[in-house]
Amino acid sequence: MSPNNVHGVDLHDGEWGTVGSAQYWKYNHDGKKRVTKAIVEAIDDEKKSVTFKVVEGYLLELYKAFRNTVQVDTKGENNLVTWTMEYEKLNENVPEPNTLMDFCLNMTKDIETHHLK
Repeated sequence: MSPNNVHGVDLHDGEWGTVGSAQYWKYNHDGKKRVTKAIVEAIDDEKKSVTFKVVEGYLLELYKAFRNTVQVDTKGENNLVTWTMEYEKLNENVPEPNTLMDFCLNMTKDIETHHLK
């Protein structure tokens, strides 16, 4: 749904859509191909949210810890997508993950375009 941003997601361990499953994400960030391994840490069907904890890859070169939560709030035909990033920098020279938020925004727009077709 977002081929310019995400090149693939492979299941490494567990079952798709379950807490504890591990996935390898292949994606473009800051103009470079990246790979990240993330564990599904939480799924809340009522809130329509999923939390991923990064356990390997590029982001851990910059951050001691990194979690990403995506939540979809539906009201009739309108949907609001909220991305929340929790992170701890390795040091004060590490930038805020603003370009990663841009990545999430672009991916969300691509998914919306895909669903509107």
